Amino acid sequence: MKAQLVTPAAITQPTPEELRLSGDWTARGLGAIGSQLAALSVSGRSTARVLDSARIEALDTAGAWVLQKLLRRLRGEGGCVQVRDLRPEFARLLDLVGHELSKQAASPSPVVPSSSARLEQMGRRAAAAGGQALALLGFIGEIATAFAGCLRHPTRIRWLPILHNLRRAGLDALPIVGLLSFLLGIVIAYQGAGQLRQYGANIFVVDLVGLSVLREFAPLITAIIIAGRSGSAYAAQIGTMSVTEEIEALRTLGIGPLDLLVLPKIVALCVALPLLTVFADVSGVFGGMIMARAQLGVGFGEFLDRFVKAVSLADYLVGIGKTPVFAIIIVVVGCFQGFRTHGGADGVGRQTTRSVVQSTFLVIVADALFSVAFSALDL
Repeated sequence: MKAQLVTPAAITQPTPEELRLSGDWTARGLGAIGSQLAALSVSGRSTARVLDSARIEALDTAGAWVLQKLLRRLRGEGGCVQVRDLRPEFARLLDLVGHELSKQAASPSPVVPSSSARLEQMGRRAAAAGGQALALLGFIGEIATAFAGCLRHPTRIRWLPILHNLRRAGLDALPIVGLLSFLLGIVIAYQGAGQLRQYGANIFVVDLVGLSVLREFAPLITAIIIAGRSGSAYAAQIGTMSVTEEIEALRTLGIGPLDLLVLPKIVALCVALPLLTVFADVSGVFGGMIMARAQLGVGFGEFLDRFVKAVSLADYLVGIGKTPVFAIIIVVVGCFQGFRTHGGADGVGRQTTRSVVQSTFLVIVADALFSVAFSALDL
């Protein structure tokens, strides 16, 4: 198959008032037309100009766009411009491109928000955040009311969902919690080994690993893992039920959604998260023991002897005591965002993302507040 020959587009000026166009005014033939247009000399004293288009052999939208730009340039310098001997099909294409350019020129430019508009936008966001906070407080009140009702009528407690959630949030999370806590203990011991070795204080790696893991890192990393793993699952489950109107179906049947969907999750996670934290404590300390032996020559026996002296029962209970609060935050935020889901699959994904972000943020804030409170109480 032979390649089609292309005649380059060209423009000449035989007289000051006439421009002669020739060649293929297409995307392939416009290579040198830019320099010719730049070197074009148009007399400002002329009141009429003619574009002789009889020698144009081909025209596409790219060429029509260049021609329209040329026409606008000439008309902008004064006078009228006449396109002569242009084929009818080329003239229709030229008019179509000119119409589109006119529409683009007539469309309003993007409005840059003013300072007042920015302030208004900030105010709307603040109002939305405040409304969401009030809705969350109302949701917490509903949960408290439902929990009080279950205490008054123990037969309303649903033990099977509690056991199911205990297995899903607790037993199934053991591998990921154990692995990350083990690696965290290794990292803590490895990072401290270099500094402790310089001062001959190798044995104090036990204090570093024990206190940091038991008081801070194990509870916090466990809560963050569960927030991403189970909190997102709570939001997605309830969000899907909201979208498919299963929540309304439960109310129609006389079943309280909070009794069935929220309270079992709170009870299960308040039991599972402290146990997972204990497992994370053991895994993190074990990882620190391995790294202390490898990097600092501190044997397992020496490590354990120092550990019982460096870490008190209060340090252990401080870490465990945070976890029920973390569990309540994760469940409440995840279920709250699930009940606020509307729309379709996009709404489920959006609320699930919000639940993970908000629960993780609130867990870290709560941990910081616990640190301040324990410091004030000298714990």
